Amino acid sequence: MKKTFKLEDLDCANCAAKMERAIEKIEGVELVTISFMAQKMVLEADEALFEGIFESAVKCIKKVDPNCSVIIK
Repeated sequence: MKKTFKLEDLDCANCAAKMERAIEKIEGVELVTISFMAQKMVLEADEALFEGIFESAVKCIKKVDPNCSVIIK
């Protein structure tokens, strides 16, 4: 399953890279890209585990940049 999420208040490209590296380590993640310029995250992961993976990804994002929010459409 592949979903795109809008990010709000992502500070810098370096933060985006740190978030990507942290999220890639989550079991079940197939692909993650975070674009600082577009302020978005594309997350591709196992459909059966997607909700738990997404929650872990949000925790990784908050750990790197506490002010960054993930917007769920």
